[in-house]
Amino acid sequence: MTPRKARWWIRIPLLLLGIFMGIQLWFFGWVLVWRVTEPGPTQFMRIRLDELQKKHPGARLQHTWVPYSQISVNLKRALIAAEDSKFMQHQGFDLDGIQKALEKNEKRGRIAAGGSTITQQLAKNLFLWPEKSLLRKGEEAIITVMIEATWSKRRILEVYMNEIEWGSGIFGAEAAARHYFGVSAAALSDYQAAMLASMVPSPQYYDRKGETEGLLRQTDVILERMNKVAIPPNR
Repeated sequence: MTPRKARWWIRIPLLLLGIFMGIQLWFFGWVLVWRVTEPGPTQFMRIRLDELQKKHPGARLQHTWVPYSQISVNLKRALIAAEDSKFMQHQGFDLDGIQKALEKNEKRGRIAAGGSTITQQLAKNLFLWPEKSLLRKGEEAIITVMIEATWSKRRILEVYMNEIEWGSGIFGAEAAARHYFGVSAAALSDYQAAMLASMVPSPQYYDRKGETEGLLRQTDVILERMNKVAIPPNR
């Protein structure tokens, strides 16, 4: 190998490393900004809006930001009970949950569960894309560490509840409460909150199908769990 070729073999990995680090710094910069400001339209929202506008050019998202204190305690408890019961204890990753998801996937022979925490879901919603892949999961893990290192649990849950998808073009607790129950996010009852939490894994499906038997069963399960979980205080 000539000295010139040898130099290129050194430069290429360094260039790729530089690009990778630049991308991570870009993500981290936005993580710091959104620690104290409203994120606005997320990457996930932009993807969904583009999908909607391909079918209906005039389509718009339903989304209204509301502060943490103006979201029902019932919904906070329901989401943690449904999605991440150890939210207040872990540092972004639930190892027991990941192990159970791996066992379920192996048993079913396909990816049926991901074991993602609320922080991991938030990382995906803010920056990434819906399709599952090793690349997305790897980047999701890096952003999760960034968020957990710089945000409070209260802030993580606040942004998550405001940015989560709850139906076709429906994002955030306020829009979901208005769309499904005609009330504000602050006024959600325990049953309404449990039903919204039950919809999170397949929001577009339940938006189309309504109150299926499976949804009602899961709502009852979450209702039983809600008072057993801890949530971040209002202040």
